[in-house]
Amino acid sequence: MIRLDKVNFGYNTEQVLHDVSFHIKPGESRIIMGGSGSGKSTILRLILGLDCPWSGEVYIDGENICGQKLKHLQEIRKQIGMVFQEGALFDSMTIAENVGYYLFEHTKKKESEIEQEARRMLEFVDLDPGIMDKLPEELSGGMRRRVAIARALLSTRPKIMLFDEPTTGLDPQATKNVMNLIRKLRKEENIAVIIVTHQIADALKLADKFVVIQKGRIVFDGDMDELRGSENPEVIKFLAPFRESISDVVKRNFV
Repeated sequence: MIRLDKVNFGYNTEQVLHDVSFHIKPGESRIIMGGSGSGKSTILRLILGLDCPWSGEVYIDGENICGQKLKHLQEIRKQIGMVFQEGALFDSMTIAENVGYYLFEHTKKKESEIEQEARRMLEFVDLDPGIMDKLPEELSGGMRRRVAIARALLSTRPKIMLFDEPTTGLDPQATKNVMNLIRKLRKEENIAVIIVTHQIADALKLADKFVVIQKGRIVFDGDMDELRGSENPEVIKFLAPFRESISDVVKRNFV
């Protein structure tokens, strides 16, 4: 579904990504981990086609998205749902209007039909449709995050979901709810998932494979066993504070 091939990119004259390559299969999940400023969110921008690399290629479902005409790029983007760190909901719109925003703007469906779709999607993300008339400020952070996921799903029927720091700032119960929803997307909808996060303890519970990026270079790409056994000094240093979390996840997988 997604392939980055020897991607180099930066802003102005400052290079951010160096020879970045990895691929993600349909229905697979990948956590991109790294320190602040390592290039994690830049990778999401490239996958969305908001930027094109200085060199290298970005493929979505086998198609190079760089250099495409805007109309065709918009069609490619319909395969991708994006959930930003704070949800990025429209403050002046109700929850129903937020979830149904794409349908209101880009289809000729009746308002009653869109509300029905919004209700169905809220139920999918385990939210009570009774919140449809509320404003985002009336909801908790975790609920707003799930509303944002509902909006992304209803907007494009995506094959790919991108999450930028999905659990940052949430309390433990809200974090658990969002993580369960991400698992549900994969299990029931076979959606490929990329999660950019520095919440490593949470990330270890979600992914099939992991990418560790340091100073714009990929220093690791593999599964949990490979991550745990990596002898790369940069990986060891980055993961040192989380070794206990890694051991806990490994133990649970074999219980």
